Amino acid sequence: MDVLYFKLELPLQSTEQVLGVQLILTFSYQLHRMSTFEMQSMAFLQSSFAVPGSQLHVNGDLRLQQKQPLSYRGLDVRYNVSVINGTSPFAHDYDLTHIVAAYQERNVTTVLSDPNPIWLVGRAAEAPFVIDAVIRYPVEVISYQPGFWEMIKFAWIQYVSILLIFLWVFERIKIFVFQNQVVTSIPVAVPQGEIRKEHLS
Repeated sequence: MDVLYFKLELPLQSTEQVLGVQLILTFSYQLHRMSTFEMQSMAFLQSSFAVPGSQLHVNGDLRLQQKQPLSYRGLDVRYNVSVINGTSPFAHDYDLTHIVAAYQERNVTTVLSDPNPIWLVGRAAEAPFVIDAVIRYPVEVISYQPGFWEMIKFAWIQYVSILLIFLWVFERIKIFVFQNQVVTSIPVAVPQGEIRKEHLS
């Protein structure tokens, strides 16, 4: 399993304290088998505590969430745009509430599952605040709409498999019926025609 080790140190002044963290990590997500799909995704982490902290440790899985199956045809790049519009001159495009809401409107997203945040206290006066994250990329089950020829291929394999089993069972039944005389049979005498011989005179 692939793993991302992320560490961020934030320099702080001696009078500054950290009571909470809101963190967005962006990813380039690509699929190249069965369905060709590319998108820019994110993992959002939010933690807040009553006492000032020195470190935040996170350990979770980046999971794929689908609201509809992917397409099998062509390259799907409808979500291959930045999660945060860095070229926008409007302040609301950088608002965290707007970013998360727009991201959730997508049909395909990623989410940080079971982050299990651990908040450590006791920061020294000149020490930075540390965010330490371990993010795993588990095996995913992808839902997609298969094409016509792919459906025919798998349907043909299933048809042949069932046909072979049926022929084998039918042959066994036929052998059993004839060997054990399960079906009552009555012999019928077939009349033989008269045998004539022609003599040449």
